[in-house]
Amino acid sequence: MPNPASLPALWLRDNCGCADCRDPRNGQKLFQITDLPDGLAVATETRLADAADGAPGWEVVWAPDGHRSSYAESWLAPQRQPERDRRAEDAKTLWQAADLAGALPSAAWTDYRNDPAVRLRILDAVGRLGFAVLREVPLREGQVTEVAETFGFVRETNYGRIFEVRVEQNPNNLAFTGERITPHTDNPYRDPVPTLQLLHCLVNSAEGGDSGLVDGFAAAALLREQDPGAFEVLTRTPVPFGFSDSGSGSGGGTELTAHRPLIGTDPRGRVREIRFNNRSIGTLRLPAADTDAFYTAYRGFARLLLRPELQLDFRLAPGDCLIFDNTRLLHARTAFASSGGRHLQGCYADLDGLFSTTDVLRREALDQLAALFAEQGSAEYFGEEVTQAQHMLQAGALAEAAGAPAELVAATLLHDLGHFHGEATGHDLMRGTDNRHSHTGADWLAQWFGPAVTEPVRLHVAAKRYLCAVEPGYFELLSPASVHTLAVQGGPMTPAEAEEFAAGRHGADAVRLRRWDEAAKDPQAPTPDFGHFRPLLAALLETHPPV
Repeated sequence: MPNPASLPALWLRDNCGCADCRDPRNGQKLFQITDLPDGLAVATETRLADAADGAPGWEVVWAPDGHRSSYAESWLAPQRQPERDRRAEDAKTLWQAADLAGALPSAAWTDYRNDPAVRLRILDAVGRLGFAVLREVPLREGQVTEVAETFGFVRETNYGRIFEVRVEQNPNNLAFTGERITPHTDNPYRDPVPTLQLLHCLVNSAEGGDSGLVDGFAAAALLREQDPGAFEVLTRTPVPFGFSDSGSGSGGGTELTAHRPLIGTDPRGRVREIRFNNRSIGTLRLPAADTDAFYTAYRGFARLLLRPELQLDFRLAPGDCLIFDNTRLLHARTAFASSGGRHLQGCYADLDGLFSTTDVLRREALDQLAALFAEQGSAEYFGEEVTQAQHMLQAGALAEAAGAPAELVAATLLHDLGHFHGEATGHDLMRGTDNRHSHTGADWLAQWFGPAVTEPVRLHVAAKRYLCAVEPGYFELLSPASVHTLAVQGGPMTPAEAEEFAAGRHGADAVRLRRWDEAAKDPQAPTPDFGHFRPLLAALLETHPPV
């Protein structure tokens, strides 16, 4: 655990959270970096039990100006998950069609609206996989904007707040015909481009008109692997994109242009954006050798994007609303008969609003967990000398001190939450009724966390039964209360049960959790508060969403 004097002084002082440095109403800084004195250094540092927000940490007195700052120990600790650009490829799950066959990320509109956990799962899928589908969305004109407004704001363009995807008599875009449309991104001639697109199916009775999606980041990664030279050309060559529409009446026309590479990368070379639209690409004017190199790379990438194994094909039904990342996924459709009925309504939105919404949903989930620890967790722990919250916090601290993976630390911290949610309580367990709190807790946590967290929780009672069956002397380590509940929960496993448990995928983690569980009942042990674990849980909620 670093002490303040070992950290960069300007960075540490720039992050002082006192009321002289940050407005307590909104957390914004009240000083400029140039306001800090020259020769800034830590004059003294004092270890405190409640440095910030009641958590242990440090008080620092600064030289040469004598300013005082407090820092929570958990804030100073190295972060388990490095900060990531959520728009870049390493924050995504790249896929090919077979990876998602029969498993499109989807949810019913009513569930999405009413359940924050479902809403987080769907919006996380858009951020992580690039898309999600909402089913049974009301068949109302303009409903697509109501979907967008559940997570952000509609991005109005020259096509209007809503655009109609159907056959038009005088189309200004091939999208408004029955022609086949190959994989492309929308509006590459804008800078910035709309980062999200929504398509709400109102009618789809025409023959043809099936939809397709291609993960452009996965395709770019393949190109980088198979032809690094072509990848490099497409990341460094600005391409002219344009759109022109004469419109009608005074000032009714549109002229849009942007010069951007087909594959956009960040300063670290990570793929961050795809712009690919053969209908909107303009005339490239470069020296002949550069033009040849570009067109060779362009054709290679285009052929790669048309590989059948990369395109996920599906058909939108009336009431389906597709939400997808327009800077990552290329979308396509098959041709359809002009006489058939096919009508989608679309709108654009932006990823910043979606990411803001998911962050708020995660914050609310963590607030809910914190409330459980502060309220129900303050109750007795069924015959032990610690409260339920102290027990779980101690267990999580033991897992953390042992260097356990973040998912297992979280599982250990949260392993007994099922006592708060089942129909049978912990008191019922002590009276002889198994409340199956391990399963109840795992099922409840699954709305926020993936299997690496939930399954050790589900198995932690079974792990006690397993250890009592296979490890001599383990039974003697149990507290009287744990001995009592062992009998209620089924007693030591049979040899066949133990063999099956040991072969399970999450059995080893459940055994580790169980050992910390038994050790975390010391009323004298130093116990961190829930805030200590909050950054770890927040990182898991972002990087390991439930399936």
